[in-house]
Amino acid sequence: MTELEKATWTAADFEVMGWHDCRVHAVSIGVREDDGFPWQRVLLDLDYIVRWVDPAFARRNFTFWIAPATLVFDEAWDISGELEPMNDLLEIADLHRLDPPDDRPDPLWHVEGHNFDLRLRAPGFTQYVRTPAVHSKAQYLTHPERGGLSFAERSYD
Repeated sequence: MTELEKATWTAADFEVMGWHDCRVHAVSIGVREDDGFPWQRVLLDLDYIVRWVDPAFARRNFTFWIAPATLVFDEAWDISGELEPMNDLLEIADLHRLDPPDDRPDPLWHVEGHNFDLRLRAPGFTQYVRTPAVHSKAQYLTHPERGGLSFAERSYD
């Protein structure tokens, strides 16, 4: 089993994280009220690839340690995106943190997908790894393996 050093990650950990080929099972754009003030939030239910495992032999494929996770951008604004014609499910190519394009302090977050694009402004993110990682031959988990869809904001530890 591959252990993570922690199960809750934030934008402070951005440089050591990676989302390449992480499957997105669901997206939620909603509102959260905090002290009576409503603010937008974006949540992604995804399969986080904890580790890619090199094949033991040259002719074998990679395997993966994967855990279901909830990626949350609180206080999100200026949200935009697009879906391309879908021949496959949503999969992240990369997550970029870009400098603000104006004098406001929040960075621009760009979730670049293989067949979708999501951009938003937010102070940061929190990613909750909901269960320990499991070893998989595929780059994603089935719904039974991941416990279905979830936007739970709790980590397994």
